Amino acid sequence: MEKMMGVINLDNEQDLLQELTYFRCAAAVPFAGRYRLIDFVLSNMVNAGISEIAVFARKKYRSLMDHLGTGAQWNLNRKRGGLFILPPDWNDPTDISKGDLQHFHNNRDYFKRGSAEYVLISGSQHVCNIDYNELFLQHLETRADVTVVYQTVPLLEESSHYATKLEFTQNGRLSSLTNDLNNPHLYMKMYLIRKELLLEIVNHCIGRQKQNIFYDGIGENLSQLNVHTYQYKGYLSVISSVESYYKHSMALLKSEGYKQLFVNRPPVYTKVKDEPPAKYLKSSKVFNSLIANGCVIEGHVENSILFRGVYVEKGASINNSIIMQRCEIQAGTTLDHTILDKDIYISPNRTFAGAPEQPFVIAKRKAM
Repeated sequence: MEKMMGVINLDNEQDLLQELTYFRCAAAVPFAGRYRLIDFVLSNMVNAGISEIAVFARKKYRSLMDHLGTGAQWNLNRKRGGLFILPPDWNDPTDISKGDLQHFHNNRDYFKRGSAEYVLISGSQHVCNIDYNELFLQHLETRADVTVVYQTVPLLEESSHYATKLEFTQNGRLSSLTNDLNNPHLYMKMYLIRKELLLEIVNHCIGRQKQNIFYDGIGENLSQLNVHTYQYKGYLSVISSVESYYKHSMALLKSEGYKQLFVNRPPVYTKVKDEPPAKYLKSSKVFNSLIANGCVIEGHVENSILFRGVYVEKGASINNSIIMQRCEIQAGTTLDHTILDKDIYISPNRTFAGAPEQPFVIAKRKAM
């Protein structure tokens, strides 16, 4: 879609995943056996034909840059447009902008050089498979200044109780933003806006010492702007805590959740590793699990997700757990409701156990 350019704004995303974000930003957290959280929003944009995408990153972005590379896996390594990873390397002594407005102000060249008329802005912690072309068509039909994406969630998770909700009129025009516990209309931190209006709002906010482009520039000016809402009705996982990460990961072991996200839906792209298929030896016993390529299984694995290159020795038992890339679990070890980050070695005859509401987490590159 040549009329849209994308911005994945990571500036306001908090690192609430504890050990999983010690060494990386939340957008780079592995998910669903082979992906990172950012893969979903990036793939959604690419599937909508968006070929100019910027990532606004502020901290702990080394892992993210390593994963995204040149953008080749998303067909974004191109001469015109493509993928732009824009960390905060600014040297303007006159700059008075604050918060995420710094990214929009200091990266004006990205917007001015782009040929698109509209800008689609999103975070990375709302995992979904959304058709942004439908959003764009509604935006044009309603002649909105801004179109904000939401989903109606009757039973909000505890981590989403005080997230931003939307109140709107019968014709879908946004009337207010709220944190009301009883409001089920969850703001998905996605919105579409005309590029010229976006830059005007940036100037307006900076001149008044504001810090957040959405809440200060749009939310506080609903009476002056024509802001409409777009209801998304598909699969949604909000990854805002270790508990929500574990819950939504485990939900993919059920066929209904997995199909809603992946089956008969546009593809989700990620960094290719070119590893061999998983190998199951005679002693292995595997039940209801997602096993990525490159794994070698000799032991018992049940109701678990294993990322690429995991080795499970004969006599080891993994239950209700998430094991990330290149972990090694030795004989006699039992893991239950446990999350192992990358490159962890678990010595023989160890036991680690958590609970569904509080899984046991081990940060990456440790020997236990």
